[in-house]
Amino acid sequence: MRLLTFSSFRGPSLGIKTEMGIIDLGGAAAALGRDDIPTTPAAFFGRGLEHLPVLQSFLAEALTKADGPAWLLEESSLELGPCVHNPEKLLCVGLNYRQHAAESGAQVPDVPVLFSKFNNALVGHGERIPLPTHVKEYDYEVELAVVIGKPGKYIAEDKALDYVLGYCNANDVSARDLQRRTSQWLLGKTLDKFCPLGPYLVTADEVGNPQNLTARSWLNGELRQDSNTSDMIFTVAEIISYVSHSMHLRSGDVILTGTPEGVILGMAEKVWMKPGDVVSIEVGDLGRLTNTLIAEPTGHV
Repeated sequence: MRLLTFSSFRGPSLGIKTEMGIIDLGGAAAALGRDDIPTTPAAFFGRGLEHLPVLQSFLAEALTKADGPAWLLEESSLELGPCVHNPEKLLCVGLNYRQHAAESGAQVPDVPVLFSKFNNALVGHGERIPLPTHVKEYDYEVELAVVIGKPGKYIAEDKALDYVLGYCNANDVSARDLQRRTSQWLLGKTLDKFCPLGPYLVTADEVGNPQNLTARSWLNGELRQDSNTSDMIFTVAEIISYVSHSMHLRSGDVILTGTPEGVILGMAEKVWMKPGDVVSIEVGDLGRLTNTLIAEPTGHV
C-alpha cells in the first residue's frame, strides 16, 4: 500500500494511491459510514501496524464503489505534505555507506553515528526549500527512511524488521558550513524544510528486502548519486536494534539510514546548491521526491 498526506478543508489528510487515483480516506469513510477508519495522519501513525488490516479491507471496499465517487482525487491536484506527519523522533545515521565514508575522508564507524532533525525540517514533495543567505554550502543526500509501526525497546536484531511500518524517500538536505562549524552536526542538518519526505510511505510488505534498493539523486536533471542500500555499513535491522537499546521507539518515528557517495562535499570541485536548483531523489520503487530551492524571502519570520 502507498499512503500519502495532503492538505484539504479538513486539515492534514490521509490518502491511498491506487491506479484509479488517490482515495481520500476521510471522504470515503464518511460516505460509506465507517467510523473505524483512521482518516488523519495523526490517527494513522498513532497505531501504525495495527491499522493496516483495516485499511487493506477498506481499500477493497472503496475500490468496488469507485464509479465516480467524490473521494477519488487526482494526485496532480493535491498539495502533498511530508508522508509522515509529526513524528516523535526524527533520527538520522551519518557515514553509513562505505563509499560515502571514503569520499568524506572518514573512518568506517564501529557503531552507528546518530544525530537528529526536528519537525521544522519536514516538507513534502513539490514544496520549495528556502535557503538562508548567510549560509553558502548547500548539499543533497538521498536516503532510505524507515518508519516505525509499533512501540518497542531492546528490540532484537532478528525481530527488528517486524517493527517497520514502511519506507519512504528522504533528502537529508545539509548546510555543510554550519555542519562543520562545531563537532555537533545538528545546526547544519535541521534548518527549516531541510528534510523532504515522500511522496509516499510504502508499506514494508511491498518493499521487501531493504538492503537491496537503488539509491539515486539528481541535481537539475544530472545524476549525482547512484548506489544501492547493500553498501550500508549498518543494516536497517541493526540500526533499529541499536537505537532501541537506548530509547523507546514509537509508532510513527522516522529513521534516516544514511547517504551513499556522490554528494557535493565529496567532490574535488565543490559547486554548492543554490536558489533555482531542482533536486530529485529516488530509492528503489518508492517514487520520486522533487523539490526546488529558493532564496529565503527577505524578512522571513
